[in-house]
Amino acid sequence: MEVEQVAKLALATGDENPRAALSAAAELRRAAGWLEAAVVRRARVAGWSWAEIAGVLGVSKQAVHRKYGRS
Repeated sequence: MEVEQVAKLALATGDENPRAALSAAAELRRAAGWLEAAVVRRARVAGWSWAEIAGVLGVSKQAVHRKYGRS
């Protein structure tokens, strides 16, 4: 997903129609998970340790490794 698409979804969460806003929020949540996984992969390819990634994400090294270590 492109950054522009994510920005569009973020703006759509302010829609006056609750159904449209909730739909955009749900899609934004899915996009955030996908984007985080992609950035973690890029960090690993760039040589970052699990501890460095965990520190930036604000989670434990074990949590980030458990979530992304198998890929």
